[in-house]
Amino acid sequence: MAKKKMGRPKKYDIDTEKVEQLAGFGCTNKEIAKFFGCSADLIEKTYSEFIIKGREKGKIRLRQLQWKSAESGNVTMQIWLGKQYLGQSDKQEIEHIRPIEEIEFNGI
Repeated sequence: MAKKKMGRPKKYDIDTEKVEQLAGFGCTNKEIAKFFGCSADLIEKTYSEFIIKGREKGKIRLRQLQWKSAESGNVTMQIWLGKQYLGQSDKQEIEHIRPIEEIEFNGI
């Protein structure tokens, strides 16, 4: 009779710096898990602090690149940053108010 194997969790060689780096590149938990050959649940539950840190570093890096691009004369980036941070917009709405007596209604 064959011996029953007792289930034991697999041990994974997961480098926390690599988890952080992949998260910083915008990889999903599922993509990070596939990279290490484990489940997305394991990545989410065990390495969430590294995922959060990596994603925040990625956002900071992206902002730095956007500002550098704008500073070097990229007008499109300047406009986009102006809209995001200064409340600027492309269109202005002008409201023209007249008393109801001055408005002509044709056919009524």
